[in-house]
Amino acid sequence: MTKMVAILGILMVFPATASLADDDCFVPMADWQPRDAVARLAEENGWTVRRIKIDDGCYEIDGSDAAGRRIEATIHPGTLQVIEVEYKHEKDRPPRNRERGDDD
Repeated sequence: MTKMVAILGILMVFPATASLADDDCFVPMADWQPRDAVARLAEENGWTVRRIKIDDGCYEIDGSDAAGRRIEATIHPGTLQVIEVEYKHEKDRPPRNRERGDDD
C-alpha cells in the first residue's frame, strides 16, 4: 500500500515538472491575439512572412529577417512576445556579440 501511495505521489508531481520544461504555449483560444497582429509584429521587426502557422499552441512565423536570412520565429499567442527566433541555416546566424557576454 505504501508503494502505491509513493507511486501516486510521483505521478502527481511528474506532469507539473514536465510541463515546466515544455516550450509549448498554453493559452485559451479566447485569449489569442489575431493573426493580423502577428503579421504587424513581423512587419515591425522587418521580417518578410512566408507563412504564419500554429505549432505546439504558439504562433510560428516562417519567413526571413531584414537581411534576407531564413527564420522561424515562435510567438506567444496571448502577449505576442517573441519566444525564439531560429535561423534555418547555420551560415545565416548573426555573429555573436562578445560585448554582451554571448561568447562561449
